[in-house]
Amino acid sequence: MKSVQLSRFGGPDFLELVDVPTPAPESGEVLIRVRAAGVNFFETLMRQDRYAVTPDLPIVFGVEVAGTVEVVGPGVDIAPYARVAVPLFLTRGSGGYSDYITANADALVPVPDNISFEAAVGLMVQGMTALQAVRRSPPVGKTVLINAAAGGVGTLLIQLAKQEGARQVIAAASTAEKLHLAQSLGADIGVNYSQSEWVKAVRQATGGLGADVIYDFVGGSLTKACLEVLAPSGELLFGALGRVELDRDDLESMFLLNRSLKGLALIPLLTPEIVRSDLAELFGLAANGQIRVVIGGSFPLSQASEAHRKIDERATVGKIVLLP
Repeated sequence: MKSVQLSRFGGPDFLELVDVPTPAPESGEVLIRVRAAGVNFFETLMRQDRYAVTPDLPIVFGVEVAGTVEVVGPGVDIAPYARVAVPLFLTRGSGGYSDYITANADALVPVPDNISFEAAVGLMVQGMTALQAVRRSPPVGKTVLINAAAGGVGTLLIQLAKQEGARQVIAAASTAEKLHLAQSLGADIGVNYSQSEWVKAVRQATGGLGADVIYDFVGGSLTKACLEVLAPSGELLFGALGRVELDRDDLESMFLLNRSLKGLALIPLLTPEIVRSDLAELFGLAANGQIRVVIGGSFPLSQASEAHRKIDERATVGKIVLLP
């Protein structure tokens, strides 16, 4: 079978398609034919050794897959060819950029027939991140600002914030096309944060009050700018691990205005029970047409480097997937 392996840190072309033996399921495991594997922004940072955690090499990326059960190991009672989602981030950590993977049968989550494998993958890391974001900083009755609003998390967060009763959703993104997508998903206003006037635009949109909640999954210098439009007693939910540029003055300005800074790191919040429950909820919303998963690009395994390159160039929207 084929897998995409990284043996040294660097650019997208350092991802190599290699031949490896097809694994056999052990007791309590199944062999999954991977139909879709998610590509995540943090994996592009790991590839460059720029993430908060440095992985051991060689590594096969891919923490989320959806596919079909092909072989059932001893002690497993599950129908062959069942459609399942596999949250690898809870068990083996990675390995999803492959034709096949083995997984513990207890970790599998059924995928409804009317949800594509690509959409199921899009609802895993990004979907659960968006779901946890609205739980940790509830948007009900508030004006919220969503950074990277056209990305995998942002597109889902817009829809969940509206469903949870946000008074106003302001989408921030870097191009007019991305803002058009965000507004088609329910955002009330779009601002282009690649333009110098975006802070002024947010202030105007909020009558000078600022946003009550800011969901920031971008980090860097953008977080500093967000403090200029965070309302007194507002909350900034920060989920951009490894990209913090706030200094003491920034923190003191937050304290003076009774603002709150919350962190969102997904993995520590999860247990197998929470993952199964959250995915069942998200799959149900998608199956009923209450949320839409935006697939921004699908690539064969042989073009994994191109998928990473597109993300590096910020030329993507929604979820990027590999289709082995």
